[in-house]
Amino acid sequence: MSKKAKIVGIILALALAGAFTYRLVQMNGAGSEQGEHAGEAGHVEEKHEGEGHAGEKGHEGEHAGESGHDEHGAAGSVTMAPEVQKQNGVVLAAAKPQQLAGVIRATGKVEVNADRIAHVAPRIPGKVVSVRASLGDSVSAGQSLATLDSVEIGEAISRYRQSKTRLALAQGNMDRVKALVDRKIAARKDILQAETDYKTAQTELSTDEERLSLYGVSLAEVRAGARKPLLPVRSPISGIVTEKHAIVGELADPSKSLYTVADLSSVWVLVDINEKDLAKVHKGQGAVVTVGAFPDLKLKGRITYIADLVDESTRTVKARVEVKNPARKLKPEMFATAELALAADAPPVLAVPEDAVQDLDGKKVVFVAEEGNRFEARQVQLGRSAAGLVEIASGLKAGETYAEKGAFILKSEVKKGEVVDEHGHGK
Repeated sequence: MSKKAKIVGIILALALAGAFTYRLVQMNGAGSEQGEHAGEAGHVEEKHEGEGHAGEKGHEGEHAGESGHDEHGAAGSVTMAPEVQKQNGVVLAAAKPQQLAGVIRATGKVEVNADRIAHVAPRIPGKVVSVRASLGDSVSAGQSLATLDSVEIGEAISRYRQSKTRLALAQGNMDRVKALVDRKIAARKDILQAETDYKTAQTELSTDEERLSLYGVSLAEVRAGARKPLLPVRSPISGIVTEKHAIVGELADPSKSLYTVADLSSVWVLVDINEKDLAKVHKGQGAVVTVGAFPDLKLKGRITYIADLVDESTRTVKARVEVKNPARKLKPEMFATAELALAADAPPVLAVPEDAVQDLDGKKVVFVAEEGNRFEARQVQLGRSAAGLVEIASGLKAGETYAEKGAFILKSEVKKGEVVDEHGHGK
């Protein structure tokens, strides 16, 4: 065999050996990767399986906890010693059935009491020279709201002074004639004429004084020699200035109102009574009025008027409820709701005072006395309400002892305990 053939054989042998070695390495690498992937897949599957069981157990625990909370029906509890209860005004009572009066609810609107309103205008024409009251001011009866400069005032004062002069002359003439009659110098008829002239002058002076007084001019100022006093425009009642039209420099006359004064210590609430309820409503019937701006404010009033006509479109009748408004919280044009109390004709129901029901975390609760000095804030369902009582539809049983008064104090204690727990400290 030649040398060249040997070399070619050696090269082929080396090539075959290299190819075999490369194939073997590739097969071993693929097997290792498959093993690793299989291991990871098994680990992941085992992990998910474990998480599934744990999650199911966790949710079961949560559902169990929620179920137990619903069955308990309590929103919180608080412990208070008897002496502390007495200090805070907590009074206990046994729940019992009571008769609730029926109620008719009617909506309406607050209006000014028309019997307590005044439109203030001058009694004679004049020009406004000063303004002494503004919108929203509290004024008293007889207070000057503005002053006018009037030509008629000057004319009235001139007539008054002329009448006063005529009276003085008539009195002097009468005295002179009397002296002449006594001396037999004048006839008897002369004294009669002098007395007549004196009484006429006296009447004219009295008329001029009354005119000035009617205009609002002080006679003391006129008698003191005041040249031309200004005319005051006074408020006839005490109240609040609700309208103002007086402007300095403008002309005013009796046909133009300069101010409107309203006494808002008492207001009217005009409500609509359904035609079907008309037989249950009468004049003098009590009513409780509430407004959206102050939902906790309940003002008592009485029906003072019921209209004689039915509205054709709404089939309702207007009724007027007069309400005391000492704090002036009821404003004219406010929407209002009136509850008209009816005679109690329904069977007794379990009821408690409205103050015994508190709003705790969005739930209506009553504090029920448990063993010892512990109070449970128990959630209740409410029914209808009337005359300060509210029906307990569920959550409280007859005979159970609850906090009739002082429930707000107990609620505050519950909230205080929640704040302490949130900060990690014990009660």
